[in-house]
Amino acid sequence: MRRLASASIVGTTLEYFDFAVYNTLAALIFSQLFFPSFEPAVGTILAFSTFAVGYLSRPVGGLIFGHLGDRYGRRFVLVATLLLMGITTALMGVLPTYAVAGIASPILLVMLRFIQGAALGGEWAGAVLLSLEHGPANRRGLNGSWAQMGPSLGTLLATGSIALLTISLSPEDFLAWGWRLPFFASVVLVVFGLWLRMGVAETPDFIALQGDRMKSRSPVGEVFREHWRSLLRGGGARIGPDVLYSLTATFSLSYLTTTLGLERTLPLIALSIAGACNAIGIPLFGGLSDRFGRRTIYGIGVAMGLLWVLALFPLLDTRDPVFIVLALTSGLIIHAAMYGPQAAFIAEQFPARVRYAGSSLAYTLAGIVGGGIAPLMFASLLRAWGATSAIVIYTATALLITGAVVALSWRSREGTYAPSQSLR
Repeated sequence: MRRLASASIVGTTLEYFDFAVYNTLAALIFSQLFFPSFEPAVGTILAFSTFAVGYLSRPVGGLIFGHLGDRYGRRFVLVATLLLMGITTALMGVLPTYAVAGIASPILLVMLRFIQGAALGGEWAGAVLLSLEHGPANRRGLNGSWAQMGPSLGTLLATGSIALLTISLSPEDFLAWGWRLPFFASVVLVVFGLWLRMGVAETPDFIALQGDRMKSRSPVGEVFREHWRSLLRGGGARIGPDVLYSLTATFSLSYLTTTLGLERTLPLIALSIAGACNAIGIPLFGGLSDRFGRRTIYGIGVAMGLLWVLALFPLLDTRDPVFIVLALTSGLIIHAAMYGPQAAFIAEQFPARVRYAGSSLAYTLAGIVGGGIAPLMFASLLRAWGATSAIVIYTATALLITGAVVALSWRSREGTYAPSQSLR
């Protein structure tokens, strides 16, 4: 289980490191590099539009790699998505800016972002199932949470490395070439991740499905025909924490630097501290969901999130470093309370023969209406209303949707497809 957990963590960490580097730079400087002819607020909206492309393409990856994962195995897909993400991110590091290539520059950026999102859409379910299907039924929450640590660790590495660069380099050097370095660093993580994943065996659940008679011939079609209710439950559980995460980890950077005019270093350091707490909290809450139930831990996270979003902007508006760290850290701890149990909750909705496709689609489709459009909506609402109250309402609505879905998910669904019973 140590190697399985490591393979899950390293793979998703790499994927989300690449994703978070892009997200962070989109919030900080991409409006200047790729959309310099627009006013700052409009440039930020356009930069967040490219951010959304990575979420819009995730279901494409979910469709393609979900089918492959249920037909040809979890391990095969995990190696393919890791390579695809690493190559795409390295290419982002050599992209010409608008000043060099003109309109071709943002077009290439969007194309690479689309491929990056598709790779991530196929990665998540495989990383979750790798540890969940190998482990015992009474530890699914904990084992599924290992892959869930990837976003927080990836965000921590991304924001930490960018914060280090902003401290070490002048603003001119960072804008000229320093922003490219984190993209190149992902190559090292790719090599390590491949070494780990190539040494992991296929999961027992998939091995038990060997033979065309046991496998689904069309996993994606079967999910939509026979498991659409499970798809809605799994997707609904993702919307609230996704919006909360986007508000904390992405939009807050833009708000603090562009709207409040703070230097980049403080928000990046604050987000790095918050990311570390998020990484610790995810397996903690995942393990607690094994003991007290997914719905209980999820419900606590939703309730705390509703209180937190009311206090977020008053804390940020103080411009006080202590309150900024408190606001971002508490937000990502609350996110961990929902994100820790999320992997097991979603995977438990589907039988093994369509579990890769079902989990991928639930995760990626909900990501579009959750985190994918959230930063764009936040920036647009702030520009249209000139106040943060609309952002608070938007986030609270997303949390209430998730709370309602989890509350209405009847208890008999939890544990129906335990690894030892998945074929019955």
